[in-house]
Amino acid sequence: MMSFEDDLEDLESAEDFLNYFKLDYDQHIVHVNRLHILQRFHDYLSQSADAIPDDEELQKAIYTKLLLQAYNDFVTSDAQTEKVFKVFKMGEPQTAFVALEDIQS
Repeated sequence: MMSFEDDLEDLESAEDFLNYFKLDYDQHIVHVNRLHILQRFHDYLSQSADAIPDDEELQKAIYTKLLLQAYNDFVTSDAQTEKVFKVFKMGEPQTAFVALEDIQS
């Protein structure tokens, strides 16, 4: 019999996770935000790491709740607003001047 941890290792896509935890989802939302949802889920797990018990059933319940929360973040918002990845947190593009003589060898 596989453990909860073993089951998680076999999951690859956002859909795999949502299906495993038996969560209903809109395919369009997942298609557009799959990496953002998984990263947000990872962030929520990291923030909750100290509070996750050893009991697999309780772990599953917490993971389900956190995945649903991550998914719902993108039901009511979008990737640019949520700023999950660093590229969205950088602000305006930075410009720098490099003199021609600085790039010649």
